[in-house]
Amino acid sequence: MDFTHILTDLCTMVLTALLAVGFVVLLLYYGLFFLRVGRYKGAARKKDAAAETLPPVSVVMAAQNDGEWLRSNLVYLLEQDYPDFEVVVVDYLSTDDTQYVLRLLSENYKNLKIVTFHENVNGYLGLKYPLSIGIKSAKNDLLLLAEPECIPMDSTRFTWIREMVAGYVHDHVEIVLGYCGIAYKPSLFNWLQQYDNLDYSVEYLGAAIMHRPFTGNGRNLSYRRSLFLKNDGFIYHYHIPDGADDMFVNQNSRRRNTSVVLTPEAYTLVQPQPTLRQWHLLRKHRVATHAYYSFWLKATRLAKPLGVLLFYLAGALLLALGTFPWQILAAVLLVKLAWQIATAAAACRRLSIKPVVAILSPLLEIYFLIANTFLSIIPLSKK
Repeated sequence: MDFTHILTDLCTMVLTALLAVGFVVLLLYYGLFFLRVGRYKGAARKKDAAAETLPPVSVVMAAQNDGEWLRSNLVYLLEQDYPDFEVVVVDYLSTDDTQYVLRLLSENYKNLKIVTFHENVNGYLGLKYPLSIGIKSAKNDLLLLAEPECIPMDSTRFTWIREMVAGYVHDHVEIVLGYCGIAYKPSLFNWLQQYDNLDYSVEYLGAAIMHRPFTGNGRNLSYRRSLFLKNDGFIYHYHIPDGADDMFVNQNSRRRNTSVVLTPEAYTLVQPQPTLRQWHLLRKHRVATHAYYSFWLKATRLAKPLGVLLFYLAGALLLALGTFPWQILAAVLLVKLAWQIATAAAACRRLSIKPVVAILSPLLEIYFLIANTFLSIIPLSKK
């Protein structure tokens, strides 16, 4: 096969170089994040401790018109198999039956503490202020953060608190990152949500495993109350409605004070968004605080979308020009797809996600390249 013409055609040389760059970036990304999460075994844990040595824990959440979720889900947290814990729920300006659901539950569960707001006393948007009040009302140093729509993924063993607390393997650990999955339903809309959550999760979990933590998920997150108070909690970003989990972890996580727990018993689960509009709004809120990241972090997080764009655009142009052997392009594409599906399958196994998401990952990846571009361009309305 004659390649001499490739070396003399400037356009072909440039496109070939861009294709190679995209190919290498993507292979490295899949290995560093998807495969690393898929193969993660966790830090060496302490031997099974007696019940009296387990530290007391406070589970904290803020609720606003979440009576339906609290009615069905809160019992899974109140019934946890753990010797000493409380559940603190901040009822913030709810107008549904939230207060009645909490009052009824408190009559049966003495470990439920309720903090109620009847009027807006801070003037800030979002739930950072009520969540901070819940944290300050907690009596224990170890905190577990969740949301009303969350339940432990393993809802039969009630060991979520035990598993997350096991992440404090050393005294210097102050933040433990967990994983929250989305309930599976066989539909294209659900597969889109599954892949979006997978891609987001392997990015922050993989970075933390590589000792470069930058964010967490408030649906399954733990940190020390002393760390929260020492660093003034959310006070520096109260004016930003979103990011109680994102910005706090981004500002306070370090390579030595953050650990990851990836065992199925430590996962939480939420139901998928019922409509495209609600899902889109959720995704907008998730990225609303990324503008406050450091320049280096924002640049590194562009590696994957830039790699996808370069790979497919350069490959398509080379194929259209006909100046590069299509057999080599096909071979490069097959290698990329095989490695992507294999690494995504490893991550799916680790995170208890159906393998169909890994199989469809190449197509879903292209969809999100376009969708996330529009997500970044269209601003989130403060209203």
